[in-house]
Amino acid sequence: MRTEDYQFISQVLHKSSGLALGDGKEYLVESRLSPLAASMGLTDVDGLVRSLRSTTDGTIVRILCEAMTTNESLFFRDGSPFEALKDVVFPALAKARQATRKIRIWSAAASTGQEPYSIAMTRELHAPVLAEWTVEILATDLSNGVLERARKGIYNQFEVQRGLPIAQLVKFFTQIPEGWQIIEKLRRQVSFQQLNLLDSFGTLGVFDVIFCRNVLIYFDQPTKAAVLARLTRALAPDGYLFLGGAETVLGICDDLVRVDGVKSAVYRRR
Repeated sequence: MRTEDYQFISQVLHKSSGLALGDGKEYLVESRLSPLAASMGLTDVDGLVRSLRSTTDGTIVRILCEAMTTNESLFFRDGSPFEALKDVVFPALAKARQATRKIRIWSAAASTGQEPYSIAMTRELHAPVLAEWTVEILATDLSNGVLERARKGIYNQFEVQRGLPIAQLVKFFTQIPEGWQIIEKLRRQVSFQQLNLLDSFGTLGVFDVIFCRNVLIYFDQPTKAAVLARLTRALAPDGYLFLGGAETVLGICDDLVRVDGVKSAVYRRR
């Protein structure tokens, strides 16, 4: 791949999705975009770049961003965030929201749905006090393709073996010819919506809990700061923001402080 083409792709990705490739990732671009080029009837990535340079069709840019976005996900990923949700967050919100008996949760960059469904399972298993409450779980992602998969809630054997205890598999899934499907009760608890975190999301309203894990690591500092500022505004004054274990707000956002005594990266508004 020519240097100028790599730089062009990098600029398109950064502007459209916030993804900061940096230097030396030509191999990644080639491996991710070669199948995309072929699916569009183009001979190689060079042809895809020429198409991008000559079109104003936002659909091609969206497909490009989806192809380059990492959609790694598994049930109860990293474990500790869901322990914190069970032991700290749900009990605190159960006390603080007695008047409304309503909790809103947002799983940003939800990929194929393992995270929001893990949240729903945690609520079912460990928060019986919330059984009669209204608990809204919104799951968003840049890619419409992964959201379609998430809505169906169907996973293969490999996917359900990654992080999902056998007891939860038996309780919350039904075996079907295509694999395993989340039971309808849990599917009804989660709504899905396409969303780019670089865009305004003020219309989504305010949330008591936001999961935005392992997303900021792909952004440069200015983009991290802008996204964190908007996430903070979308967080209730006593709400909780979950970030990935390798992510921090230090030196980026002064409006958030880490929750003490919790292993996971959980933050609250200052």
